[in-house]
Amino acid sequence: MSGAAVVGAGSWGTALAAHLARLGTPTRLWARDAAVARSMAAARENPRYLPGVRLPDLVEITGDRDEALAGAGLVVVAVPSHFLRGVLTPMAPFVPPGAILLSATKGLEPASALRMSEVLSQIAPGRTVAVLSGPSFAREVVLGRPTALVVASSDVAAADELQGRLTAPGLRLYTNRDVIGVEIGGALKNVMAIATGLSDGLELGENARAALITRGLAEIGRLAVALGGRPATVSGLAGLGDLVLTCTGAQSRNHALGLGIARGRSLAEVESSTPMIAEGVRTVASALTLARTKGVSMPICEQVSAVLFDGRAVRDALQALLAREPRPEEEGAVRG
Repeated sequence: MSGAAVVGAGSWGTALAAHLARLGTPTRLWARDAAVARSMAAARENPRYLPGVRLPDLVEITGDRDEALAGAGLVVVAVPSHFLRGVLTPMAPFVPPGAILLSATKGLEPASALRMSEVLSQIAPGRTVAVLSGPSFAREVVLGRPTALVVASSDVAAADELQGRLTAPGLRLYTNRDVIGVEIGGALKNVMAIATGLSDGLELGENARAALITRGLAEIGRLAVALGGRPATVSGLAGLGDLVLTCTGAQSRNHALGLGIARGRSLAEVESSTPMIAEGVRTVASALTLARTKGVSMPICEQVSAVLFDGRAVRDALQALLAREPRPEEEGAVRG
């Protein structure tokens, strides 16, 4: 596999470009705004998303689509889920033959409720598609702090190749063939992080947070399995691992969004206060669409949606979860 291209110069795309370069892979990092690309190239850092982190010399920053993709054997896609189709559709014809498309985006497409690998397969039919997911904050990865992730693909050889290419002393990768489970876990953990942020914003305590995380995992698992995913994936890095990090980590933008709303700020105010995108806001409606098609109960997602889009009071939403009819814990549990 030759050089790499990373599409998307946000925090995660920048971190992955730096990681690849440090492993000796010449990497082109594409920024949609040509002026931003020139500024990053001159400063050798991404001051908006990862200030203070110098980019390795093997990272070339560009705003030119054709230049970014030329000769790439690996194309990493790290743009927000609601932009992915619009960004990648004009780029797809220029992806070199034989290149692997690796989705590093966690979310569902708003209009279609498709997973990111499904969108990529539509845009670039016949291409090998893989998914990178798991508990990871970009700043910790770019600083080389210990991280474990999952690379998933129905193409076992491609997953093995990516595992070998991306593994480093500070980054351990596991392969998985369950693309559905990996992507659903990565998408829905953001919704659950908003829920725990809402709870923490009301200072309901650590018991409440633990309950939301645990029942959130059950909710994610029910949908993943209904769509064809495996329970073991939900209990692994891309499910439980990512859920715990996003619901408790100080760097979690979805948790921070929930905190802000619970403390009286509007969704628009919280979103406009940071360049970072909280994917859970756009994921929750798509998740509920998928749940309805499969007859899956998702009460936490329903209440998060009601708070975000229907004006429901945070305290009323959380009270509604507590007031649900008592039932055995194993009812609706995820089973293989």
